[in-house]
Amino acid sequence: MTTTLCCDVAVIGGGTAGLAAERAARKNGASTLLIDPEFGGTTCAQVGCMPSKLLIAASREAERIRRAKLFGIVIEGIKIDGPALLRRVRAERDRFARLTRESIQDLPERVAVRARASFIGAGRLQLDDGRVVEARTIVIATGSAPILPTQFSVLGDAALTSDTIFELNDLPERLAVIGSGAIGLELAQAFAQLGVEVTLLDKGERMAKIRCAKVHAQLRAILDDKMTVRLGVDVTPHRDEDGAKLSWTGSSEGEAFFDKVLVAVGRKPQLDGLQLESVQLELDDNGVPRHDRATMRCGESAVFLAGDAAGDLPLLHEASHDGAIAGRNAAAFPAPIPVERNPPFAITFTEPVLARIGKAEEDGAVTGTADFSDQGRARVDGQNRGVLTLYAAAPDGRLIGADLIAPAGEHLAHMLAWAVQGGLTATQWLNMPFYHPTVEEGLKQALRTICAATPIALPPDQDAGMPAGA
Repeated sequence: MTTTLCCDVAVIGGGTAGLAAERAARKNGASTLLIDPEFGGTTCAQVGCMPSKLLIAASREAERIRRAKLFGIVIEGIKIDGPALLRRVRAERDRFARLTRESIQDLPERVAVRARASFIGAGRLQLDDGRVVEARTIVIATGSAPILPTQFSVLGDAALTSDTIFELNDLPERLAVIGSGAIGLELAQAFAQLGVEVTLLDKGERMAKIRCAKVHAQLRAILDDKMTVRLGVDVTPHRDEDGAKLSWTGSSEGEAFFDKVLVAVGRKPQLDGLQLESVQLELDDNGVPRHDRATMRCGESAVFLAGDAAGDLPLLHEASHDGAIAGRNAAAFPAPIPVERNPPFAITFTEPVLARIGKAEEDGAVTGTADFSDQGRARVDGQNRGVLTLYAAAPDGRLIGADLIAPAGEHLAHMLAWAVQGGLTATQWLNMPFYHPTVEEGLKQALRTICAATPIALPPDQDAGMPAGA
């Protein structure tokens, strides 16, 4: 006899989005089930944010030590212990993942269901252990997986993804990175700063979807200092007994041998096996259910999406927000409540940090740019590289977005995202206090340019008498 589990809201996937969806639905009075085959922890803790930042932290420390001579401090005999470095990455990663798994144990009894689910009709799920779930609404939060194009399968274990690269026992001597999105850029630079010979290749000409040409040029110059960059190329992989041989054509032609190849061309929603045809959802060209980001509802159905499975913005804070919206609206069904989404906000943890916020120049905005090459605090700290471009709406100079690669970039990016969401104008920001000497002062140059281009009076010059670059 088939066992049937009944609930108001069933959530498929126990990652960041799924946990947030279940919590929000239960908080809003719904009975819930959270279904996952493993409950192994979130993508962020296991293979994403945390292990990558652990590797980046090690590379940043190595670079900081090398830069000490700028300040008259000479350090000799630097040695990078690759096995020890990677052991720490895995140990700390496992700790983060364990803490995530332990949080699942705090769920109310009978909420967590360890199984794999697929649709067998509207409001019905078949579990791989034979049980059936009947739910008023269902949230899909199955996450994503790295894309590994079939041509790279010829490389065998020489081909790595962001899911496998942290299992290396030692740093490779030569590493190729395919793809210049956030993952590719972060890991390419991190390995390069740890002494690995890195080549970054991408078929596109613009990295990380950066919109401002000046910011992109600065990123390219910074990367060129540490690695070989080949943009606008098509790559063909060949297996070699010692690793891999890659040949490329396009804006340049060549070939080279590598110990390992990191394929970082993106991630795809994990929707295979869900039998979405059973609920007749309208799918986009990538096989993802069409949905409203204001409610995360799929068309007029009782199915909601959340997190990387939605294929929108594969970022942890977006996944968490998706889950909260989807869970609350699944509980409120059939009357979901639209939510105004936060401005798009993405940080890439290069050195210096790269960020993209909100809308951009192509939306008819006025712009202002700040150059950090001679900015006072940045120069004091020996980190005086970077460019920041602000986008603002005419006629009032209201800030709508930014592109930047700058010292203290993750902090500047947060300030900018908050300013955009708060509807702040350039004049309003200039009227706020700026402490001296700080990197934040570097914003003034861009803000003044926007004020000059809009019919808003520039605030009194608070820097009168201050030397250039201070």
